[in-house]
Amino acid sequence: MRDRILELLTPALTEPGAVVVDCTLGMGGHALALLEACPRAHLIGIDRDPQALDLAGRRLADHADRITLVQAVYDEIGAVLDEQRIDGVQAILMDLGLSSLQIDRPDRGFAYRVDAPLDMRMGEQALTAATVLNTYSAKELARILRTYGEERFADRIARRIVTARETEPFTTSARLVALLHDAIPAASRRTGGHPAKRTFQALRIEVNAELEVLARAVPAAVGALAVGGRIAVLAYHSLEDRPVKRVLAAGSVSQAPRDLPVVPESMQPELRLLTRGAEVPGAEEIDSNPRAASAKLRAAERIREVAA
Repeated sequence: MRDRILELLTPALTEPGAVVVDCTLGMGGHALALLEACPRAHLIGIDRDPQALDLAGRRLADHADRITLVQAVYDEIGAVLDEQRIDGVQAILMDLGLSSLQIDRPDRGFAYRVDAPLDMRMGEQALTAATVLNTYSAKELARILRTYGEERFADRIARRIVTARETEPFTTSARLVALLHDAIPAASRRTGGHPAKRTFQALRIEVNAELEVLARAVPAAVGALAVGGRIAVLAYHSLEDRPVKRVLAAGSVSQAPRDLPVVPESMQPELRLLTRGAEVPGAEEIDSNPRAASAKLRAAERIREVAA
Protein backbone atom coordinates (compact mmCIF):
# COMPACT_ATOMS: atom_id res chain seq x y z
CA MET A 1 0.00 0.00 0.00
CA ARG A 2 2.94 2.25 -0.72
CA ASP A 3 1.03 4.70 -2.93
CA ARG A 4 -1.69 5.19 -0.34
CA ILE A 5 0.91 5.75 2.40
CA LEU A 6 2.56 8.42 0.26
CA GLU A 7 -0.82 10.04 -0.34
CA LEU A 8 -1.46 10.16 3.41
CA LEU A 9 1.96 11.32 4.61
CA THR A 10 3.38 13.61 1.93
CA PRO A 11 1.04 16.57 2.63
CA ALA A 12 2.81 16.95 5.98
CA LEU A 13 6.29 16.84 4.43
CA THR A 14 6.34 19.81 2.05
CA GLU A 15 8.28 22.33 4.15
CA PRO A 16 12.09 22.44 4.33
CA GLY A 17 13.37 20.58 7.38
CA ALA A 18 10.26 18.41 7.75
CA VAL A 19 11.07 15.13 9.52
CA VAL A 20 9.58 11.72 8.80
CA VAL A 21 10.31 8.75 11.05
CA ASP A 22 10.16 5.26 9.59
CA CYS A 23 9.87 3.28 12.82
CA THR A 24 10.30 -0.11 11.13
CA LEU A 25 12.84 0.63 8.41
CA GLY A 26 13.33 -2.93 7.17
CA MET A 27 14.98 -2.91 3.76
CA GLY A 28 14.04 0.73 3.20
CA GLY A 29 11.37 0.41 0.51
CA HIS A 30 8.89 2.82 2.09
CA ALA A 31 11.73 5.10 3.19
CA LEU A 32 13.06 5.39 -0.36
CA ALA A 33 9.60 6.20 -1.72
CA LEU A 34 9.13 8.92 0.91
CA LEU A 35 12.54 10.47 0.24
CA GLU A 36 11.89 10.57 -3.48
CA ALA A 37 8.39 12.01 -3.06
CA CYS A 38 9.44 14.58 -0.44
CA PRO A 39 12.76 16.16 -1.52
CA ARG A 40 12.74 18.64 1.38
CA ALA A 41 12.23 16.06 4.10
CA HIS A 42 14.76 14.39 6.39
CA LEU A 43 14.19 10.75 7.28
CA ILE A 44 15.00 9.05 10.56
CA GLY A 45 14.99 5.28 10.10
CA ILE A 46 14.68 3.03 13.14
CA ASP A 47 15.18 -0.72 13.19
CA ARG A 48 16.33 -3.20 15.81
CA ASP A 49 17.90 -5.43 13.15
CA PRO A 50 21.49 -4.47 12.25
CA GLN A 51 21.26 -6.41 8.97
CA ALA A 52 18.24 -4.32 7.97
CA LEU A 53 20.02 -1.08 8.80
CA ASP A 54 23.01 -2.09 6.72
CA LEU A 55 20.94 -3.04 3.68
CA ALA A 56 18.68 0.00 3.97
CA GLY A 57 21.67 2.29 4.31
CA ARG A 58 23.06 1.03 1.01
CA ARG A 59 19.67 1.29 -0.67
CA LEU A 60 19.24 4.88 0.50
CA ALA A 61 22.83 5.93 -0.24
CA ASP A 62 21.78 8.48 -2.88
CA HIS A 63 19.98 10.38 -0.12
CA ALA A 64 22.68 9.99 2.54
CA ASP A 65 22.61 13.69 3.42
CA ARG A 66 18.91 13.42 4.31
CA ILE A 67 18.84 10.27 6.42
CA THR A 68 19.69 9.29 9.97
CA LEU A 69 19.63 5.57 10.73
CA VAL A 70 19.34 4.36 14.33
CA GLN A 71 19.46 0.86 15.78
CA ALA A 72 16.66 0.77 18.34
CA VAL A 73 13.32 -0.85 19.06
CA TYR A 74 10.59 1.43 17.78
CA ASP A 75 8.97 2.02 21.17
CA GLU A 76 12.15 4.01 21.88
CA ILE A 77 11.08 6.70 19.40
CA GLY A 78 10.99 9.33 22.15
CA ALA A 79 14.58 8.64 23.18
CA VAL A 80 15.72 8.59 19.54
CA LEU A 81 14.16 12.00 18.88
CA ASP A 82 15.54 13.41 22.13
CA GLU A 83 19.01 12.31 21.05
CA GLN A 84 18.49 14.09 17.73
CA ARG A 85 17.15 17.16 19.59
CA ILE A 86 13.84 17.04 17.74
CA ASP A 87 10.72 18.18 19.59
CA GLY A 88 8.07 17.14 17.10
CA VAL A 89 7.99 15.42 13.72
CA GLN A 90 5.78 15.85 10.68
CA ALA A 91 5.22 12.19 9.75
CA ILE A 92 5.59 8.72 11.24
CA LEU A 93 5.27 5.35 9.54
CA MET A 94 4.99 1.98 11.24
CA ASP A 95 4.95 -1.14 9.04
CA LEU A 96 4.43 -3.89 11.59
CA GLY A 97 5.17 -7.60 11.41
CA LEU A 98 8.01 -9.25 9.51
CA SER A 99 10.17 -7.58 6.89
CA SER A 100 11.02 -9.30 3.61
CA LEU A 101 14.59 -9.61 4.86
CA GLN A 102 13.48 -11.68 7.83
CA ILE A 103 11.10 -13.85 5.85
CA ASP A 104 13.47 -14.54 2.99
CA ARG A 105 16.56 -15.41 5.07
CA PRO A 106 16.13 -19.07 6.13
CA ASP A 107 18.83 -18.77 8.80
CA ARG A 108 16.64 -16.31 10.71
CA GLY A 109 14.16 -19.09 11.49
CA PHE A 110 10.92 -17.22 10.77
CA ALA A 111 9.70 -19.41 7.89
CA TYR A 112 8.06 -22.74 8.64
CA ARG A 113 8.36 -24.07 5.09
CA VAL A 114 12.15 -24.56 5.31
CA ASP A 115 14.22 -26.31 7.95
CA ALA A 116 16.22 -23.69 9.85
CA PRO A 117 17.49 -22.87 13.35
CA LEU A 118 14.69 -21.89 15.73
CA ASP A 119 15.85 -18.31 16.20
CA MET A 120 13.13 -15.76 15.23
CA ARG A 121 14.91 -12.76 16.75
CA MET A 122 14.30 -9.42 15.04
CA GLY A 123 17.17 -7.89 16.99
CA GLU A 124 20.07 -8.98 19.16
CA GLN A 125 18.25 -9.99 22.36
CA ALA A 126 19.14 -13.24 24.11
CA LEU A 127 15.75 -14.99 23.91
CA THR A 128 15.21 -17.28 20.90
CA ALA A 129 12.35 -19.51 19.81
CA ALA A 130 14.41 -22.57 20.80
CA THR A 131 14.78 -21.19 24.32
CA VAL A 132 11.02 -20.71 24.57
CA LEU A 133 10.30 -24.22 23.32
CA ASN A 134 12.90 -25.90 25.53
CA THR A 135 12.42 -24.03 28.81
CA TYR A 136 8.86 -22.74 29.13
CA SER A 137 6.36 -24.86 31.05
CA ALA A 138 3.41 -26.47 29.28
CA LYS A 139 1.14 -23.87 30.89
CA GLU A 140 3.31 -20.99 29.65
CA LEU A 141 3.56 -22.46 26.15
CA ALA A 142 -0.20 -22.95 25.96
CA ARG A 143 -0.79 -19.35 27.04
CA ILE A 144 1.54 -18.02 24.35
CA LEU A 145 0.00 -20.19 21.63
CA ARG A 146 -3.53 -19.29 22.66
CA THR A 147 -2.93 -15.55 23.17
CA TYR A 148 -0.45 -14.73 20.42
CA GLY A 149 -1.34 -17.40 17.86
CA GLU A 150 -5.07 -17.75 18.59
CA GLU A 151 -4.38 -21.48 18.38
CA ARG A 152 -7.40 -23.67 19.21
CA PHE A 153 -5.20 -26.66 20.07
CA ALA A 154 -2.76 -24.76 22.30
CA ASP A 155 -2.95 -27.14 25.27
CA ARG A 156 -2.49 -30.26 23.12
CA ILE A 157 0.49 -28.73 21.27
CA ALA A 158 2.11 -27.51 24.48
CA ARG A 159 1.91 -30.94 26.10
CA ARG A 160 3.43 -32.60 23.04
CA ILE A 161 6.28 -30.09 22.93
CA VAL A 162 7.13 -30.71 26.58
CA THR A 163 7.06 -34.48 26.06
CA ALA A 164 9.16 -34.33 22.88
CA ARG A 165 11.87 -32.12 24.35
CA GLU A 166 12.50 -34.65 27.12
CA THR A 167 13.96 -36.92 24.44
CA GLU A 168 15.79 -34.20 22.50
CA PRO A 169 15.74 -30.39 22.70
CA PHE A 170 14.24 -28.49 19.78
CA THR A 171 16.89 -26.84 17.62
CA THR A 172 15.47 -26.55 14.09
CA SER A 173 12.06 -25.88 12.60
CA ALA A 174 11.42 -29.15 10.69
CA ARG A 175 10.96 -31.21 13.85
CA LEU A 176 8.57 -28.64 15.29
CA VAL A 177 6.57 -28.47 12.05
CA ALA A 178 6.23 -32.26 12.03
CA LEU A 179 4.99 -32.22 15.63
CA LEU A 180 2.43 -29.54 14.82
CA HIS A 181 1.19 -31.46 11.80
CA ASP A 182 0.59 -34.52 13.97
CA ALA A 183 -0.93 -32.56 16.87
CA ILE A 184 -3.60 -30.73 14.85
CA PRO A 185 -6.56 -32.87 13.72
CA ALA A 186 -6.79 -33.63 10.01
CA ALA A 187 -10.08 -31.75 9.58
CA SER A 188 -8.52 -28.55 10.96
CA ARG A 189 -5.44 -29.00 8.80
CA ARG A 190 -7.65 -28.99 5.72
CA THR A 191 -9.37 -25.71 6.51
CA GLY A 192 -7.14 -23.70 8.84
CA GLY A 193 -4.11 -22.96 6.66
CA HIS A 194 -0.67 -24.39 7.34
CA PRO A 195 -0.70 -26.15 10.73
CA ALA A 196 2.49 -24.36 11.80
CA LYS A 197 1.35 -20.82 10.95
CA ARG A 198 -0.25 -19.89 14.28
CA THR A 199 2.46 -21.47 16.44
CA PHE A 200 5.25 -19.73 14.52
CA GLN A 201 3.42 -16.42 14.83
CA ALA A 202 3.02 -16.93 18.57
CA LEU A 203 6.69 -17.82 19.08
CA ARG A 204 7.82 -14.82 17.03
CA ILE A 205 5.65 -12.44 19.03
CA GLU A 206 6.91 -13.85 22.32
CA VAL A 207 10.59 -13.79 21.33
CA ASN A 208 10.40 -10.16 20.22
CA ALA A 209 7.85 -8.94 22.80
CA GLU A 210 6.00 -7.50 19.82
CA LEU A 211 2.69 -6.68 21.45
CA GLU A 212 4.29 -5.14 24.54
CA VAL A 213 6.49 -2.99 22.29
CA LEU A 214 3.50 -2.00 20.14
CA ALA A 215 1.42 -1.03 23.19
CA ARG A 216 4.15 1.45 24.16
CA ALA A 217 5.10 2.53 20.66
CA VAL A 218 1.79 3.81 19.29
CA PRO A 219 1.10 6.30 22.13
CA ALA A 220 4.76 7.36 22.04
CA ALA A 221 4.56 7.96 18.28
CA VAL A 222 1.35 9.97 18.57
CA GLY A 223 3.01 12.01 21.31
CA ALA A 224 5.97 12.72 19.02
CA LEU A 225 3.85 14.34 16.30
CA ALA A 226 3.89 18.09 15.84
CA VAL A 227 0.57 19.78 15.17
CA GLY A 228 -0.26 18.96 11.55
CA GLY A 229 1.91 15.84 11.74
CA ARG A 230 0.56 12.56 10.43
CA ILE A 231 0.96 8.91 11.42
CA ALA A 232 0.27 5.84 9.27
CA VAL A 233 0.34 2.28 10.62
CA LEU A 234 0.23 -0.96 8.64
CA ALA A 235 -0.84 -3.99 10.69
CA TYR A 236 -1.09 -7.57 9.47
CA HIS A 237 -3.29 -9.35 11.99
CA SER A 238 -5.94 -8.43 14.54
CA LEU A 239 -3.56 -8.61 17.50
CA GLU A 240 -1.57 -5.75 15.94
CA ASP A 241 -4.51 -3.81 14.55
CA ARG A 242 -6.58 -3.65 17.75
CA PRO A 243 -4.17 -1.55 19.85
CA VAL A 244 -3.54 0.77 16.89
CA LYS A 245 -7.26 1.27 16.40
CA ARG A 246 -7.76 1.85 20.13
CA VAL A 247 -5.11 4.58 20.44
CA LEU A 248 -6.08 6.45 17.28
CA ALA A 249 -9.79 6.25 18.03
CA ALA A 250 -9.31 7.49 21.60
CA GLY A 251 -7.34 10.49 20.38
CA SER A 252 -9.99 11.44 17.82
CA VAL A 253 -12.89 11.99 20.23
CA SER A 254 -13.65 14.63 22.82
CA GLN A 255 -12.81 13.78 26.42
CA ALA A 256 -15.61 15.96 27.75
CA PRO A 257 -18.88 14.60 29.25
CA ARG A 258 -21.67 14.50 26.68
CA ASP A 259 -23.82 17.05 28.52
CA LEU A 260 -21.06 19.64 28.89
CA PRO A 261 -22.36 22.76 27.04
CA VAL A 262 -18.92 24.14 26.17
CA VAL A 263 -15.99 21.80 25.61
CA PRO A 264 -12.71 23.31 26.87
CA GLU A 265 -9.69 23.22 24.59
CA SER A 266 -7.95 20.68 26.83
CA MET A 267 -10.75 18.17 26.21
CA GLN A 268 -10.99 18.63 22.44
CA PRO A 269 -9.85 15.77 20.17
CA GLU A 270 -6.11 15.76 19.51
CA LEU A 271 -6.31 13.63 16.36
CA ARG A 272 -8.28 13.62 13.13
CA LEU A 273 -8.67 10.20 11.55
CA LEU A 274 -7.52 10.12 7.92
CA THR A 275 -8.88 6.66 7.12
CA ARG A 276 -12.41 5.40 7.58
CA GLY A 277 -11.79 2.30 9.63
CA ALA A 278 -8.92 0.20 8.34
CA GLU A 279 -8.08 0.36 4.64
CA VAL A 280 -7.05 -2.86 2.89
CA PRO A 281 -5.13 -3.49 -0.34
CA GLY A 282 -6.93 -3.97 -3.62
CA ALA A 283 -7.03 -7.20 -5.60
CA GLU A 284 -4.36 -5.99 -8.02
CA GLU A 285 -1.86 -5.31 -5.25
CA ILE A 286 -2.59 -8.66 -3.59
CA ASP A 287 -1.99 -10.41 -6.92
CA SER A 288 1.40 -8.74 -7.29
CA ASN A 289 2.33 -9.05 -3.61
CA PRO A 290 0.47 -11.85 -1.80
CA ARG A 291 2.12 -10.88 1.50
CA ALA A 292 0.01 -7.71 1.48
CA ALA A 293 -3.25 -9.68 1.61
CA SER A 294 -3.81 -9.26 5.36
CA ALA A 295 -2.60 -5.65 5.61
CA LYS A 296 -4.72 -3.05 7.38
CA LEU A 297 -3.82 0.62 7.15
CA ARG A 298 -4.88 3.28 9.64
CA ALA A 299 -3.79 6.92 9.69
CA ALA A 300 -4.42 10.08 11.68
CA GLU A 301 -3.31 13.72 11.88
CA ARG A 302 -2.49 15.65 15.04
CA ILE A 303 -4.79 18.69 15.19
CA ARG A 304 -4.08 19.98 18.70
CA GLU A 305 -1.09 20.31 20.96
CA VAL A 306 -1.37 18.40 24.23
CA ALA A 307 0.23 19.77 27.38
CA ALA A 308 2.96 17.57 28.83
